[in-house]
Amino acid sequence: MNGVSAADRTGAIGRLGDQIRGAVFVPGDSGFDVACAGFQTGYRHRPSVVVQATGAEDVAAAVAHAAAHGLPVAVQATGHGLSVPLDGGLLIDTGRMTGVTVDPAAPTARIAAGTRVAAVIDAAARYGLAPLNGSSPDVGAVGYLLGGGLGLLARQFGYAADHVRAVDVVTADGRLRHVTAERDPDLFWALRGAGANFGAVTAVEVDLVPVSRIYGGELTFDMARVPHLLESYRQWTMTLPEELTSSVSTIHYPDVSAVPAPLRDRHVAHVRIAYTGDTRTGEELVAPLRAAGPGLLDTLGEMPYTECADIYHDPAYPHAYLGDNVLVREFDAEAAACLAEAAGPGAAVRCVLDIRHLGGALSRAPKVPNAVGHREARYLVRVLTPLAGTSTEEARAAHRKVLDTLAPARLGRFLNLVYGPGAADQPPGDFWEHADHRRLTALKAHYDPANLFRCNYNILPEPRAQNQRGADQD
Repeated sequence: MNGVSAADRTGAIGRLGDQIRGAVFVPGDSGFDVACAGFQTGYRHRPSVVVQATGAEDVAAAVAHAAAHGLPVAVQATGHGLSVPLDGGLLIDTGRMTGVTVDPAAPTARIAAGTRVAAVIDAAARYGLAPLNGSSPDVGAVGYLLGGGLGLLARQFGYAADHVRAVDVVTADGRLRHVTAERDPDLFWALRGAGANFGAVTAVEVDLVPVSRIYGGELTFDMARVPHLLESYRQWTMTLPEELTSSVSTIHYPDVSAVPAPLRDRHVAHVRIAYTGDTRTGEELVAPLRAAGPGLLDTLGEMPYTECADIYHDPAYPHAYLGDNVLVREFDAEAAACLAEAAGPGAAVRCVLDIRHLGGALSRAPKVPNAVGHREARYLVRVLTPLAGTSTEEARAAHRKVLDTLAPARLGRFLNLVYGPGAADQPPGDFWEHADHRRLTALKAHYDPANLFRCNYNILPEPRAQNQRGADQD
């Protein structure tokens, strides 16, 4: 509220508070810092006002207030995907809007805006069902869906966004809309793959799949003893059925007691696997990979889907990190060797390299089209660096060195897996097909002509001088 007197500003905040059932905070209030905090500690929203919403009515009142006073809006549930903090403006905290309702006959789940993935997994499991969740159970389920959702079972079922049936969203006019393919096909198309640009989502309805158990876990190798592991993994993925989704991640572990003894002071590769077929066939499928060399750990086996978090063991504690990715048509043996070296133990900056096998259902258009693009990609290559002891500039330079090895095969990037300033400064069309980006730009101008909703990767690039962006892309 630039140019507004302190008295007028206080009065406006007071009127907003009268409309909100949740809490309203401004800088200096005792709950302000907690309301702004999230899982990502490297960057934090610094808004002029925070609304801790308890329901859709609070969200609608907050958006209407922001529109009336020219305040940019960001939305945060858990803060996992925060990259570009909101500096000024209004932050809507949806973390208290939780709840899952499962309709086993449909089968679908209705998920409130602040619900974490773990709650959806548990609710669906009661009926022998599962959501198409990603590696971490702690992320916000709705932000994950809006960004596309690349899950543990993705090669068999496609992107999670392909299975969204309805979205409840407050648009820039302060209106709460129930958006479906029949009622508003254009907005429904845009919300599934670029959703944070178009409004504050209060709930989604999404398909569940009939999965109650999987053959899954991880194989861990010492890269010093199996230096060809990335190439072995690449060759192995060329023969797999769609029912098997996998990735390989490399990391150098320090020699500290917090790290399991077999991994200390080693540069290791973790191959993560989720297979919906029977255990005997799963064992046959992974046999060539087990034969690649001596392993350090082998946790593969039958597991209930409720234990799927044990495949990746993503950290559950808040921390600071920077990350980027590229989607590629292919990577060959030379690229595998270059990646192993660029992200290896000799690298100046510690990098976690993550290669995800795509294809299968991910390569096919869904029955109801959406904005998720670059479906011809066969692999996603991500690089991530914890920022404890490493500057953002150092990490960004290291990431460029790793990802530039894949430039000839590069198609674009995946929205959910980009974290941090700099990574978000790339052309916004990088996340979508060119034709889709043009369509998104036109729809943004229609639904949000004042660019009220500022997210990590705005469809309409914002002038640098304003520097007021932010969102939660769990």
